[in-house]
Formats: sequence, structure tokens, C-alpha cells
Amino acid sequence: MNRRRNALLSVTAALLSGMLVYGVYVLQLRQVKFQETVEVVVPVRFVAAGERLTPDLLGLKQIAKASYSDDMLLGKDGLGGMEVVVPLGADEPLLRWKVDKFRLLPNKSQSTFGIPRDYVLSVSNGIRAGDKVIVYASGDTTVSERLFAEAVTVASVKTAGNMEIDDADNSSLMSMASGDKEAMYASRRDAIGMIDYINLNLTEAQWLQLDSLCRNGKSKIVIAYSAESLDVGEPAEGEAP
Repeated sequence: MNRRRNALLSVTAALLSGMLVYGVYVLQLRQVKFQETVEVVVPVRFVAAGERLTPDLLGLKQIAKASYSDDMLLGKDGLGGMEVVVPLGADEPLLRWKVDKFRLLPNKSQSTFGIPRDYVLSVSNGIRAGDKVIVYASGDTTVSERLFAEAVTVASVKTAGNMEIDDADNSSLMSMASGDKEAMYASRRDAIGMIDYINLNLTEAQWLQLDSLCRNGKSKIVIAYSAESLDVGEPAEGEAP
């Protein structure tokens, strides 16, 4: 009887010992994995929104591989001249969507289209370059509806004299980049000039849809300012989130 008990105790002790060893092994593996590092690009100081990056503003920092994400940049090549979309803190891993070279240019799937004046029923007079707008269809023979599911980017807005509309002393675009909503609002109030021409960044499919709707003159579009323009922390259109 005692032999059986001793044997059972020995087997139990062996199992518990094995489980303990395996647990320690798993914890060590996790610790080793966490301690593995990767080198990412970081600003060496605070960088304000709208500022352009130069090589002296960028450095490299080791972070735990477990903290790495695909949006983080690993090399400084190609970052010179990039514009900062949102403010960056010192030693903050630089994410792809936080920098852009040409924010007002179309992405790879888009082109910039000048919208013919006779296609437009109305356009919000507070719209400026860089804004997001929503396009609606309107006409006597069609049901009024939103034309595109997503908001589109305004490339430029000009007066009849081909002058860009903005406040020369307080650029709405720079206020937008800095996240200063008060200054952005003030610049729109102070800017003068009626919008006569507007350019939108559209995909080919979007332009063909708009053109086929308006070219017979029976339908027109309404271009409305979108609150998405204030979401300066969001990825730019066409970029990965």
C-alpha cells in the first residue's frame, strides 16, 4: 500500500516538476521575444504640423519588436522634404500617414479634374484647398442624392481672375495642418472672393459618373464642405491607416 502511495506521489511530483519547467520555458521565450528590438525612425525634437522634414530632424531609436507596427518607418531614405501632417513629439516613432509630400496632389488612383462651371448648381463659399467635400447630385429629372460614398479632396479653388482663394495673412491650409480650428475658421471668414473654379481629386470612375450625370444639362452637382476636413489626425486620402 505504501509502495503504491509513494509511486503515485513520485509520478505526481514528476508531472508538477515538468509543468513548472515548461511554464518557466514559455515565460523565458516570451521575455526573449519582447527583448528583441527593431530600429525605427523618430524625430529628434518636436516638429510642428506643416513643417518639412530635413535629415537633421530625424534619428533612429531601438524599440521592442513586440511594440513595432507596420506603419512605423525603418529608414530615413525619401523622407527629406516630406510635410508633417500632425505635430510630432521627440523620439516618437514616425508613422507613414503622419507625413506626406504633396497633400493636394491626387493619389495613384486619382487625377485632378477641373469641374465645369455649368456642372455646378452651388458650392459652399467657405471651401478652401485641402478641404474634404461631399458631392451631391440634383436635378429636375433625377432624385437628389449623394454622388460618392466618400468625401473627396479639393485641389484648388479660384476666383474668375484665376486667384487662389485664401487669407494671405492667415492661411487656412496652414491652420488646418496645425490643428488650429479657431485660426482656420478666422481665415475663412476673412478670405474674400467668390469661387468660380474648383478642382477636385477624383478617380476615373468618379469623374465618368459625374460627367455622365451632368453633361446633358439636366442634372447638376452641389459641393458641400465636410467636417472631415477638421480631422487632421486621420490618414490622408489614399494612404494606409
